[in-house]
Amino acid sequence: MGLRPSRLFELVTQFSGILRDLENMGIRIKVGDDFLEYRTHRNQQADRGPIYPMFDVSQSYVDHSNGFWICGFGPDGEVMHTQAMRLLDLTDMSLATHLQLHRHKYITPDSTPDPDQTFFTGPEALKTITGKVGYQGDFWLRAKGLAGPRSQGATALLSHLLLEMTVIAFDPAFVFAFVPKQLAAKGAHLRYGYTHCEAGRWIGPDQQITDEDHLIWMSAKDLAASFAQTSQNHQRADRPVAERAEPVSAVHLAGLNPAANA
Repeated sequence: MGLRPSRLFELVTQFSGILRDLENMGIRIKVGDDFLEYRTHRNQQADRGPIYPMFDVSQSYVDHSNGFWICGFGPDGEVMHTQAMRLLDLTDMSLATHLQLHRHKYITPDSTPDPDQTFFTGPEALKTITGKVGYQGDFWLRAKGLAGPRSQGATALLSHLLLEMTVIAFDPAFVFAFVPKQLAAKGAHLRYGYTHCEAGRWIGPDQQITDEDHLIWMSAKDLAASFAQTSQNHQRADRPVAERAEPVSAVHLAGLNPAANA
């Protein structure tokens, strides 16, 4: 079933505002579902680690039917931002079981002496997150100093853009992500727009803590409430709606397949 015209106009208006704000920060957005292209963009970044297996087509089955990505580019064409969404079918299992079976795709490389005997534990939500679940990962935004996009609120805008697109494309029951302990302590989950944040640990073969990540997550109800609040904030903004609704030329949809919503 398609979107109601009023909701469609609301989204177009809101996305136009987000894209314009990002353009003013020097970030041109590109959205796609060809993960070979995404890997090409990631491989250009010599100052980052390798792409995580969940979004690497050589290690996971990921295409328009279960994922998409967002990249941001600077004025000179350099990659300034990456993030991706992966839809998981957890109809008959919990997130706890999924992470046990597929932990190798989430463990930070070289963080444990034996990935085969390393497991994630801690958050109670691991037992209750099930059904159609979206995983937001590979989020990165280049630091540009005190006046850079991070200080101007780009993190929140970029995360919100991906989450709204996820709801439209996949209508998940839950979405989740991982953030390192040190970032969670600074309220990273709030910048990403998440409602829930629970401490977790990767436990290695000798019961040692090999890494500490916080599980951040939202239910479909949480997402709807968050989007409603964001919509109200936009309506209160000083800029008139007509200004925010102007078309933005800087966004590039890289071969998104409309059948992905079928």
